[in-house]
Amino acid sequence: MLDNAVEELAPVVGRCRACKIMGRSRASHYRRNRPPECAREPVQGPPPPRPALLWELSDTERATILEVLNSDEFADLAPRQVYGRLLDQGRYLCSVSTMYRILRANHMVTERRAQARRVSRKPPRLRATGPNQVWTWDITFMRGPYGENYRAYVILDIYSRFVVGWVIARREDSDLAAELIRRCCEHQGINPDQLHADRGAAMTSNTVAMLLVQLGIGKSHSRPRTSNDNPYSEAQFKTVKHHHTYPKDGFTSIEHARRWLNDFINYYNHEHYHTGIGLMTPATIHYGQAETVITRRQTVLDDAYQANPERFTNKPPQAPRHPTQAWINKPPQPPSTQPTTKAKSVSNP
Repeated sequence: MLDNAVEELAPVVGRCRACKIMGRSRASHYRRNRPPECAREPVQGPPPPRPALLWELSDTERATILEVLNSDEFADLAPRQVYGRLLDQGRYLCSVSTMYRILRANHMVTERRAQARRVSRKPPRLRATGPNQVWTWDITFMRGPYGENYRAYVILDIYSRFVVGWVIARREDSDLAAELIRRCCEHQGINPDQLHADRGAAMTSNTVAMLLVQLGIGKSHSRPRTSNDNPYSEAQFKTVKHHHTYPKDGFTSIEHARRWLNDFINYYNHEHYHTGIGLMTPATIHYGQAETVITRRQTVLDDAYQANPERFTNKPPQAPRHPTQAWINKPPQPPSTQPTTKAKSVSNP
């Protein structure tokens, strides 16, 4: 009854005011007069086609614009360039964004410049089974006074971690690097099989390359922007700069830097117990004294086990041994092809 009265008053005072006069909730009125579910249009399915706008371009106009953009005069120009030139010619076809929409609809918006392709580079794989087989070298900054940075050249044996040579200079120089490599070979009395480095200017210079050819040393380089390809030098530099005697405020002079690094390298080679080589010093491994040290340590551990065997619950202690080989980018091990057998449970009959 109220809904009928609202419908009669609505043409005169409006539906909202009619509901208010009759004390009828608008929501209830609209819900009551809503058509049943079966009479409504389905919600699912594709939306109805959008009606054409009055200002929308016709198909003929779109084809004309596309023809102009692909003409010999404008084919190599961006839409903004085309837009400006058309205005200077006294012509207006459409906006710049409309040009882009038309080109995008026809799959013509692509990168015009030649794109750089990522070259897949194989990682360097080097293995050393003894000293003086593979050396690695790098250059690091050592801060000096007044914003100056000294360059520390360090050559390292990856098997023993022994620093075979170093030098500090004010700049990076290929001739200085070649002279350091030559002096290291003379001091060790042998040329390594491989010399690994990153892709710095001195490492990739013709001076160093020609020297390595003369000495019969293989040349190896890290991949671009891949510091993990030179892990031994990077780790050694970290040990250098994290030592408690390293001057945090920088060195006062280049002579100060040379004195400090000379003392540190002597400590590192002969006193620093390296965890990667069985808690032995690099000099012990480099000069073939590892087995003697291991035997002496094992004697100490055997005596300790004989004195108090109950303190070693699992097994007698063993002296740590150094690895038999050192790798740069060790190749991954292939998965085992042997079938795995599961133990079958036996039930009582």
